[in-house]
Amino acid sequence: MNAIQKISCILFSVIIILVLSSGKTKQVKVFMIGDSTMADKSPVDETPERGWGMVFPSFFSDRVLIENHARNGRSTKSFIAEGRWDFVMSRMGEGDYVFIQFGHNDEAVTKKTYTSEDEFEANFRKMVRDVRSKGANPILCTSLARRKFDSIGNLVDTHPVYPAIIRKVAAEMNVPLIDMKTKSEKLLQRYGVEESKQLFMHIPPEVWKKHPEGKTDNTHFVDAGALEMAKLAVEGIKELKIKPLEKYLLKPDRVKLKYTIPVEGLENIKPKQ
Repeated sequence: MNAIQKISCILFSVIIILVLSSGKTKQVKVFMIGDSTMADKSPVDETPERGWGMVFPSFFSDRVLIENHARNGRSTKSFIAEGRWDFVMSRMGEGDYVFIQFGHNDEAVTKKTYTSEDEFEANFRKMVRDVRSKGANPILCTSLARRKFDSIGNLVDTHPVYPAIIRKVAAEMNVPLIDMKTKSEKLLQRYGVEESKQLFMHIPPEVWKKHPEGKTDNTHFVDAGALEMAKLAVEGIKELKIKPLEKYLLKPDRVKLKYTIPVEGLENIKPKQ
């Protein structure tokens, strides 16, 4: 083998190594932390209910891995008390992203999940500190608006207090904030009283197995609504210029409905004694 052939072999080997290594680029990992408006719903063939975190993968290439840890009925207090936050922390690593959205159940004084305003703020601050201690990146999200209109078609604010606390924590701790409340309020007002029904659980009887009598629910979404809410989060990512996530967003004509894959062990979490 002459010198030119040797050089050619070396260059070919380098190219092969570069190609193989580029195919092993580490995925960007995203954790979704929140309540039922974000959570996975199942079985998908028995109920049309969807959380926006469940459809979030629809907007990304396979370079982004999304784990949805959000669960129905949880507040910051119950999510932590049940050991769910510890479970998330055990899976989190440097460079990961963590979307955190609570409020619906924290503010409900009639529920066991009720969290006082001071405790709510303390819990958010704890989560931010914990995420940063892992070298990961917290992104705070305010609560989504409910579909509630007054007699002249103006949207009624059903979350007047707790979103402001999240905004305060984000500002004081210098955390990226996606104001999902404000964005979803504008969206629902744009849809209007009647058209907005198509986004929520306004379903007729005898169609879905889990809802034989039908259902009218102005808090939880069907696919169309979950996708619209997830689009608001995507809009926020672009506004915040979160490059590691933004660069893997799909072009609108390539977006197709895709659900998160259930996280193994998520249903077997036991709170610390």
